[in-house]
Amino acid sequence: MKQITAVCPGSFDPVTLGHIDIIKRASATFDKVIVAVMTNTAKTPSFTAQERVEMLRLATKGIDNLEVDVYDGLLAEYVKQKGATAIVKGLRAVSDFEYEFQQALTNKKLNPHAETVFFTTSAENMYLSSSIVKSIASMNGDISDFVPACIHDVIKKRLSKKGE
Repeated sequence: MKQITAVCPGSFDPVTLGHIDIIKRASATFDKVIVAVMTNTAKTPSFTAQERVEMLRLATKGIDNLEVDVYDGLLAEYVKQKGATAIVKGLRAVSDFEYEFQQALTNKKLNPHAETVFFTTSAENMYLSSSIVKSIASMNGDISDFVPACIHDVIKKRLSKKGE
């Protein structure tokens, strides 16, 4: 029987409940899922790649068919190196689709053996993004409904205004 490995890439800066929802659903769909912490050159991260890997490992503990890794290069090349045949991307809104569709076509050109699979977000996470979490936390707001409890304090400590 053919084993299907999927890569779920992202910057995960920081990881949100929306990310975890997509990761869990991917792990229920594919034989193996590799969550790849990638570099986004358009963003300045709040957490190091290794910190993001550790947060993801804590937040996904107990998902047996899951691996968390870090990669600084082209996604299509990483997928090829790992022998994966699927790329899992989450879509929150129509505005996400245009960008993700362009990325999917580019990745298909660079790696014809990989298919991009889109998972639509759960309704409760449609508005949720790492940017929103950063914004709320920077103003000392409550992020407990947006991030996994096991990493809440780490995120809050890093992102909240000091001395308040």
